[in-house]
Amino acid sequence: MLTITAVTASVLALYFIRLALEVIALRRRHKVSLGDGGNEDIRRAMRAHGNFAEYVPIALLLMALAELNQAPRPLLVALGVALIAGRILHRSGIRHPERAFKNRVRGMQLTFAAIATAAIANIVIVLVRTLNG
Repeated sequence: MLTITAVTASVLALYFIRLALEVIALRRRHKVSLGDGGNEDIRRAMRAHGNFAEYVPIALLLMALAELNQAPRPLLVALGVALIAGRILHRSGIRHPERAFKNRVRGMQLTFAAIATAAIANIVIVLVRTLNG
């Protein structure tokens, strides 16, 4: 069972909905039905939502593969925590750059670290098993 990935994916799915609802609320407030209407707040909310959609699927796929490949549980938990924290920090930084730009950078660093670590873990686990027969 993919218990750690399942919990991580579920938390992130709920956060994804929150990001989408934020875009919807801003569009309603500013009476914009499609796109950002030239509104910076809407543009930032859209990019926080879009960036999530661009990076989270590959991270979760790699995490699920690592869990299927029986990666150590502490590693999987660390990947999940890093990914969730990274996405929360990224949203904070992109939505409020004047006071939290560093959060955007830290958020992407955590996201990239989770993706790279999961990818490397999968490669190492598969190579070690293949070489050991």
